[in-house]
Amino acid sequence: MRRAVLSFFLLASFGAGAVVIRDDVPDMRYRMAISEFPALADVPGEGHGVLIAPRWVLTAAHVVGWQQGVEVVVVGGTPYAVSRVVVHPDYKKPPQDMVDAAIKSGDWAAFLAFMAASDDIALIELVEPVRDVAPVRIYSESALGKVVRIMGRGATGTGTRGHHPHGPNRTDLRQGYNEISLSEGRWIGYTFDPPPAALPLEASLGNGDSGSPMLVAVGDEWQVAGITAWKRVQGNPMETWPGKYGQMNYGVRVEHYRGWIEKTIAVPAKLSGENTEIQKKP
Repeated sequence: MRRAVLSFFLLASFGAGAVVIRDDVPDMRYRMAISEFPALADVPGEGHGVLIAPRWVLTAAHVVGWQQGVEVVVVGGTPYAVSRVVVHPDYKKPPQDMVDAAIKSGDWAAFLAFMAASDDIALIELVEPVRDVAPVRIYSESALGKVVRIMGRGATGTGTRGHHPHGPNRTDLRQGYNEISLSEGRWIGYTFDPPPAALPLEASLGNGDSGSPMLVAVGDEWQVAGITAWKRVQGNPMETWPGKYGQMNYGVRVEHYRGWIEKTIAVPAKLSGENTEIQKKP
């Protein structure tokens, strides 16, 4: 059951996928090497993060919240030991009875409202700093109307059909682009448009891509405006394939959490005998 809910919430990973692409553009045009953006982090199982300071990776809370411990993340192709994982104190997991009721009735409105009110963001502190990869800065302006670069290794497919809801959620690394149509409060979002309205490399993220960055170009620098989180599908998400044209993708708006991020990073953990410490609201 947890896996089913994870797949739905991500869609971009409700755990989020490799990139879901246009039907009329060759897949090879979307593929990328990690050297093109080495600050992308791979989290165990599925999901991503992005390096925002030498010892800190930013990700979605649901990527790490279900795991008993995260011992290693991979940044730029190199594994790094984890000191601790700090989940935002106001991140909330949906109650199982809410999930069960939604599956039984097909009405996911209460579930979506619950998730939209959650602070789905977390930080991963590394034992040693990353010295050969430049951290990504947080985008400070409104991203509304901006084209964002997205990427991931999760599920892939094309906009007409979407991708299989049960994966695989680890595939080859791909990237694409989309235009932000929502940027306020906790969330930043875009719609996967079909051609001819689509961008040349229009894309959407899929299951297994949660935690991956939504990047805005500032001069020749990429800055992180959002962290991939969830997707809204039309109809019953247990029966509808994710990644189809017309679906809305949501990411955590990072600037909204700048204060929490800076405060957390400013207070390093006192390392104990444990490799990983999940810190949550009591």
